[in-house]
Amino acid sequence: MKNIKRIACTLPLAVLLASTQAHAEPTLYLGMNGGTMERLYADKVLPAFEKANNVKVVIVPGTSSDILAKVQASKDNPQMHVMFLDDGIMYRAIAMGLCDTLQPSPALAELPAKAKIKEQAAAVSLGVTGLAYNARLFKEKGWAPPTSWMDMADSRYKDKLVFQSLASSTFGLHGFLMFNRLQGGSETNVEPGFTAWPKTVGPNVLEYIASSAKISEMVQTDEAALFPLTPTQVTALKMRGVPVEYAQPKEGAVVLNVAECVIAKNNQSELAQKLAAYLLSAEAQAPALEEGDQIPSNPTTPTSARTHAPVAEMAKYLETAVSLDWDQINQQRPAWNSRWSRSIER
Repeated sequence: MKNIKRIACTLPLAVLLASTQAHAEPTLYLGMNGGTMERLYADKVLPAFEKANNVKVVIVPGTSSDILAKVQASKDNPQMHVMFLDDGIMYRAIAMGLCDTLQPSPALAELPAKAKIKEQAAAVSLGVTGLAYNARLFKEKGWAPPTSWMDMADSRYKDKLVFQSLASSTFGLHGFLMFNRLQGGSETNVEPGFTAWPKTVGPNVLEYIASSAKISEMVQTDEAALFPLTPTQVTALKMRGVPVEYAQPKEGAVVLNVAECVIAKNNQSELAQKLAAYLLSAEAQAPALEEGDQIPSNPTTPTSARTHAPVAEMAKYLETAVSLDWDQINQQRPAWNSRWSRSIER
């Protein structure tokens, strides 16, 4: 026994660590939004997968742009295994070769076509960008709820429209591109939108904001009357007592899904594919819906008395929702951002 102990004590530290790690549970790193979403997944969604597969899933928090930048920086030796990105940014990730093809699974097969992005990614939650408004202010002024993206140009909202910056927000980009379409433009031609904006929507804008974080405060002080937003975010604000309502534009809202992909060249490809499949399942999406109001992409996800209506409403919104040409957008967006900063937000 003494000889065995003596041999163990003389083993190199690296060998001892390797032996310990061989018996330790593997770790997967999942890149996704921080804050509320991070806590929701850490507390309610991931524990069942971790227990069933004897694995630890560590969330790497950040915006979609942050996560994409981190994965791109380590693309030859990825530090993450699976990532969540807004659908537009996911198209960029796929074009960069950062995503593996999703392996077939029962959960993937259950998703509708609109929830899939090529062969590499799929939505974990569904959403749309439409218009939201300050319900208290609208009632006080006797204004009818907005019905069109062109309402952003209505003079009654002078200095009452809050618009997210095109350069930093998907909401702002959606709002601009829908306005551009109504001016006769398209994802390949934004000249009509840029030409018309300064004389139509521009005079109504009180402030161009970097993200939607300021909207709650600006509604409560009645600075903001109208702004692009998602039904899910409107629900979250209403639960905090903020007087907002969602309005579906007659031209259609814009599809805004949160999608996942398995990161290419990761060192746990089989487990990463297994995690990705789990996150598309009704088992994973049910707690995300009930505890975090994340609208499920898997249509077999059960609903409760509280969540049935929001899920049904989203299905209705998606019937007429506009899907943008993200391959075209991502090619031109840097130039648009530069022009926007130079001519709109100057």
